Amino acid sequence: MFTIMVVEDDLALQRMMCAFLGLNGYQTIPAANGEEALDAIERVMPDLVIADVMMPVMDGWELTEELRSAYPLLPIMLVTARDSIQDKRTGFTAGADDYLTKPVDLDELLLHVQALLRRSRAMTSHRLTIGETTLDYDSLTVRRGDMLLTLPKKEFFLLFKLLSSPMQIFTRRQLMDEIWGMDSDSDERTVDVHIKRLREKCEVFPDFSLVTVRGLGYKAVKNDV
Repeated sequence: MFTIMVVEDDLALQRMMCAFLGLNGYQTIPAANGEEALDAIERVMPDLVIADVMMPVMDGWELTEELRSAYPLLPIMLVTARDSIQDKRTGFTAGADDYLTKPVDLDELLLHVQALLRRSRAMTSHRLTIGETTLDYDSLTVRRGDMLLTLPKKEFFLLFKLLSSPMQIFTRRQLMDEIWGMDSDSDERTVDVHIKRLREKCEVFPDFSLVTVRGLGYKAVKNDV
């Protein structure tokens, strides 16, 4: 059974979300702010964190930064009434994997939860399949039928990250921090260079495309073949 932490200072909404997730087979850990969440996570590691943005003591953006630094693969979903592009940019830059706006539709919330948990399992797996194309983490290869491509480490890690979360937008900063490390001296344009190389090398694989999202970053898209 998956465990989901719900960080929400509106206790009525927090209880409603926890009850709904419980009815759908998930265990839940409630927390009223970021500090409570960090304290709780030292005792029980969740499979997914759902956090409000505007909270007292420690808000969702700060919590996301703390969690992403300590737990790089932990899925994080931000839930907030703030839905401008700038707010979303701030959330994704902090390290969020998904962003859902209030008022919360519980059925939509469940769909996002299920998708994030699927992606999380893919990231901890050593193989990833998109259509008829398979990425093998151990050998750094991309294969489709008789076509086999071996990539340099950074290019492969970047491709694996994007394809593990199709349609998920990643900022250049997010990709830099995760693939090259937060202490890297490389410029964010390094991401652009690697994306360009991947597009050129992966033209022979029709199952996916790497798409530029103006003003935000990049995402992978599954193609209908």
